Amino acid sequence: MKYLDEFRDPELASKLLAEIRQATTRPWAMMEVCGGQTHSIIRNGIDQLLPEGVELIHGPGCPVCVTPVEMIDRALEIAARPEVIFCSFGDMLRVPGSRRDLFAVKAAGGDVRVVYSPLDAVQVAADNPEREVVFFGVGFETTAPANAMAVHQARERGLRNFSMLVSHVLVPPAMGSWQYEPLVRRYGVPIVITGFEPLDVLDGIRRCILQLEAGRAEVENAYARAVRPEGNLPAQSMLEEVFDVTDRRWRGIGDIPQSGWNLSEAYAEFDASRRFAVEDLTVPEASRCRAGEVLQGLIKPSECECFGRECTPRTPLGAPMVSSEGACAAYYQYRRLDQGAVASHG
Repeated sequence: MKYLDEFRDPELASKLLAEIRQATTRPWAMMEVCGGQTHSIIRNGIDQLLPEGVELIHGPGCPVCVTPVEMIDRALEIAARPEVIFCSFGDMLRVPGSRRDLFAVKAAGGDVRVVYSPLDAVQVAADNPEREVVFFGVGFETTAPANAMAVHQARERGLRNFSMLVSHVLVPPAMGSWQYEPLVRRYGVPIVITGFEPLDVLDGIRRCILQLEAGRAEVENAYARAVRPEGNLPAQSMLEEVFDVTDRRWRGIGDIPQSGWNLSEAYAEFDASRRFAVEDLTVPEASRCRAGEVLQGLIKPSECECFGRECTPRTPLGAPMVSSEGACAAYYQYRRLDQGAVASHG
C-alpha cells in the first residue's frame, strides 16, 4: 500500500475483523501502548467491533500524560523567572501542575513560547544571548533524538544560555525491534509492533490473537515500513552520547527503575534542573484525579467520577485529558455521549 487512505479501507478492515473473529475461541486482553493507537481505536470504534471477550486496555503510551506533577511544577518555577524564555511544545501548556499551568504563567507575564522543534529553541537562544532559554524536553524515544541533537548543537555553537528541562521516559526503543525480545522471554507474552492507522491496529490485534490462541510468545514486526530490527543507528549513537539512563517517576504510577533519561555528565551544564536549582522540588499527585489508574489500564476514562464533569479539556484535572494522545481526551472527544457522561463545558 502506497497511500494513507489505503490503511483505512473499510473492505480490508472487514476482512481483518473476520479473521479475528474466526481465530478467537476464548477471552483475551491486550494493551496498546501508544496514545496515538488509543485515539485510532476509539475514533474508529475498533474496540466495539471486536469479538465479545476481547478487551483492549489503554496503556501509558502518552509521554505528556506520564510527566509527573513535580516536573510540571519545576517547569512553572523556571518559566516564571524574568530572565527566562521558556520554550515548549504546545500540548504541555495546559497540563496542570499542583496549582496552575504554563498558560497561567504566560498570562501573568512569563515569557512562555510554543515551538515546533527543539532546534527552534536553540535558535531562540542564539537570537537572545542576554536571556536564559529553556526547552521542556518531554517524550519517548521518538522525540529524544531531536532533543539530544538540540543540546549537542547548543554546545557546538557555544550557546551557554541554553538549557533543557528533561522529562524523558523510556520504553524499549521504538527505533528498532530487537529490544523487545527480552520482554517476550521474561513474561511469555506476544509483542506485535504496529502502526497507528486502523488497518495497522487491526492487523496487530489479529497477530496477537493468533499467537495467543497458538500458545506462542514472539516479537512480530507488523510495521516494517517504518521499523527495522536494528533501528536508527545514528540516532541511537546521539542518544548514548547526550543522555544517561536513569530512574524516572511516572505520573500516577510512581518510580520505575531505569525508565528514563537524564543528560549525561558530559552535558550536565545544560541541565535546567541543576542550573535553576529545582531538582529537589517534589509535590503530591492530585487526590481527585484517577489518571494513574487510567494509565495502568485499571479503569477506563469514563469510569472516573470526574470525567466530563469537573475534568474536561478546558478544566483538566490530569494530563490524559489535556494531551492530544491522552486516553481521557479520546473518550471525551469520541465516546463521552455513549458513556452517558455530561460535560460541564460544551
